[in-house]
Formats: sequence, structure tokens, C-alpha cells
Amino acid sequence: MPPAPTPAPRSRRLALAVLCAGMLMIVLDGSIVTVALPAIQQDLRFSPSGLTWTVNAYMLAFGGLLLLAGRLGDLVGRKRVFVTGLAVFIVASLLCGVAGSPETLIAARFLQGVGGAMTSAVSLGMIVTLFTEPRERAKAIGAFAFTGSVGASIGQVLGGVLTDALSWHWVFLINLPIGVATALLAVFVLDGDRGIGLGKGADALGAALITGGVMLGVYAIVQTEQYGWTSGRTLGLTALALTLIAGAVARQATAAHPLLPLRVFRSRNVWGANLIQMLMLAAMFSFQILIALYMQNVLGYGASATGLAMLPAALAIGVVSLGFSARLITRFGERTVLLTGLVLLLAGRLLLVRVPVDGVYAVDLLPVMLLTGGGGLAMPALTALGMSGARPEDAGVASGLYNTTQQIGAALGVATLSTLAASRTEHLAAEGQRMASALTGGFQLAFGIGAGLLAAAIVLSVLVLKKPTAGAGSVKTTAPSAETTVAA
Repeated sequence: MPPAPTPAPRSRRLALAVLCAGMLMIVLDGSIVTVALPAIQQDLRFSPSGLTWTVNAYMLAFGGLLLLAGRLGDLVGRKRVFVTGLAVFIVASLLCGVAGSPETLIAARFLQGVGGAMTSAVSLGMIVTLFTEPRERAKAIGAFAFTGSVGASIGQVLGGVLTDALSWHWVFLINLPIGVATALLAVFVLDGDRGIGLGKGADALGAALITGGVMLGVYAIVQTEQYGWTSGRTLGLTALALTLIAGAVARQATAAHPLLPLRVFRSRNVWGANLIQMLMLAAMFSFQILIALYMQNVLGYGASATGLAMLPAALAIGVVSLGFSARLITRFGERTVLLTGLVLLLAGRLLLVRVPVDGVYAVDLLPVMLLTGGGGLAMPALTALGMSGARPEDAGVASGLYNTTQQIGAALGVATLSTLAASRTEHLAAEGQRMASALTGGFQLAFGIGAGLLAAAIVLSVLVLKKPTAGAGSVKTTAPSAETTVAA
């Protein structure tokens, strides 16, 4: 496939803004809904177990279809998949906003996950093909990472405001103006690409195995809160998911046009970055959930106050990712910048291990929020490493793979650490400790395990990732073409 002409700097910046806007909407929706869950339960008369499916249905579709959507972008054109995903997400958001029954809302949330997967899966692939100069690409990836962190924090605040001031319906309807504006801009701003054609990768069996395996794995994870990790149901579903994924890998090794070309994994930096990301996201995403529960259930914060209290973390990530990450990656290389970010994150989690029952925000939480800015170094560096083994024709599937491991890591972290925190809390309460102390003990255990996950990510980074081979940073070794890798 001949390389596309390089767009002008202004058009590339506009394209990046559109891609970031699409990502902002997806991330915003993921966090804004959690604040509105009590109001949704009361209005639609959800059962406690049924209410979880307003989140699980979205995660199931989103996590299961990322890889397939990314490859579809390589085959039929990433712009086409991106715009179609936005359209599906907009329609699904409207259905969620007018839902009058639990069944309608759950079905619409699944459809939202489909649209979110299509939009997210190709975004990174479009960025790395738009920005071929190493320093510009590092800046673009930093802006993309900043969008994700800001969207998550804004969603928590906005969800509480919309639910209190209007109704829970508006946490979904707010997507309509954002989505329509983004879709219209995407049509005119993003350059069209034909893709390499369905004949170059339409592996129906491989697609079924990969999608089925990932979906089943995500389903097994999200059901652990209800059935437990050691139940026969969980173990059986996990075994079946792993069997399907193993079959998919075997299929990719023999298929004439594989859905996920195994050449993507030839780079230690690529498979290492995906594993490290799973560990890091398991710690970071569970931190976001557990620290919010600590502030509300132990310190007595309200929903809006909790969102505001977490804003310094988003601001720290934004300042670091936009202001420093690109220059540091260019000078020192992704590996060094990643290790620095992971060390900062680990320091923050170690501080949380001693978080008290009567914690003071300025003393016990604000330093942690500021150290979370290490994510602004780690995420852009990991993103560049995770895309480094993709040829231009594989950029979509590499983006989908990176997003898939991101979702699996986040889901595993929340499910595992939340379960362990709850078990520890029950044990301490049974010993006679008052509930606030028991809850704090559970959170301390979870934060300690999160610190262990980050320590493991640091060790893996040292042992697996390659050091820069020349100059100050590895980004200088990149020479994008049809025969070389896409990302530095």
C-alpha cells in the first residue's frame, strides 16, 4: 500500500483535536455513568445484581470488540470505522437517555460499547500514521493521554451535577451534541483511507475465536463480584476463554490473511509494553475506584466533592503529559521515561498503604494525587512502545490490541482488588472493629497490592524493554515507511 501524502501541520492538528474529542466522549461516558447509578436504580427499579449490567454490558462489548474493530479499520479504512463508531455511539446514547426499562437501558449500553470500541480502536492507529516525525508523535500521544485522564475526572464531577440539577437521563443525552459535532468535523477534517481491503485479512474463524475469547474473558472477570474467583462458574468460563484465545493464536499462525498478524509480537517492546500496561492499569484504575470509595464511605465526601478532590491528579497528568513527556521521550527514550513515571506512581501507592481513618486531604491525599502525575510520563511512553511493532497496514490492529490489554488490565484490577478489599473489611468487622476502621483496613490492603503490581511493572520494564540504541532517545531511530515500524 503506497504511503499517503503527509497532511499539512494545521490539518494534522485539527485531525488530532477531532480524535481527542472522540476519545473524550468515550472516556467521559465511562466515568459519568457511575455517579448516576443510584438514581438509575431508583427510577427504573433495577435489582442490585441487574444494576451492575448497566456497566458490565458496556464493558463486555467494548473490551470484546476492540481488536476486531482495529483490524476492520486496517481493512476498510480507519476514518470510515471511526465515523461509523461515533454514529453508533450517538444513537445508543439517545436510546440510553430515553430508556424506560432496565432491559432497554442494558441493550442500549451494549450498543454504546460497540460504538465506543469502533471509535477507540482506530484512534491510535490514525495518530501514529498522521504524525511520523518522532517529536510531533510524542506530543500527539501526550495530548491523547491527557484527554483520557481529564475525561475520567470531569465525568465524575459532571455526572453528579447533571444528576442533581436535571436527571440521570442527561448523563447520556450530553453525548448527543458532543458526538454530532465530532462526527461532522471528522467527515471534513480526517483524511480518507481505503484500507488494504477485506481480502487481505477477512479471517472469519480467527475473528470469531478472538472476539469470543476476549468477550468471555471479560464476562468472567466482571461476574467475579457475584460468583467469586474460585467458583466453578468463574473457573469454567476462564478456562473456556483461554481455550478460545489459544485457538485464535494457533489460527493466526496458519491463516493466509490473519486477523492479528503475529509479526506484531516479534518486538520485545511491543509485547512487553502490553504486559506492563496491564499491570499498571490494574493498579491505576482500581486506585481511581477505591480512593473514591474511601473518600465517600470513610471520610464522608459527597459525589461532587469526590470528583473535585481527584481533579489534581488529572491536572498533574495533564501538565506532565502535555508539557514534559514529548521532550523527555525525545531526549532519554521511552524506557527511561516509563521507569520514571512508574517510580512516581509506586511512591504514591506506598503513601496510601498508611492512609488513616481520619485522613486529612492536604496531608494524606493531595501528595498522592500529585504523584499520580507519573502516569503522564508512563502512558505516552507505553503507548509509543505498544505501537512500535506495527507496520502502516497493521496500525489499526496494533491500536486495538493495545486498547484491549488496557481494558483487561483495568477490569482485572478493579475486580481483584475490590474483592480483596471487601474480604479484608469483612474479616476486620467480624473481629469487632468499627466499620470505618474495617473499611480503611480493606483499602490499605488493596493499595498495598496495587503497589506490588507497579513494582512488578518496574521489574518487567527493566528486564524486557530494550534500551535506546543510539543518540539520546530511541525515537530518533524511527524511519517510517511501508517496510518499517510505525512508531518510535
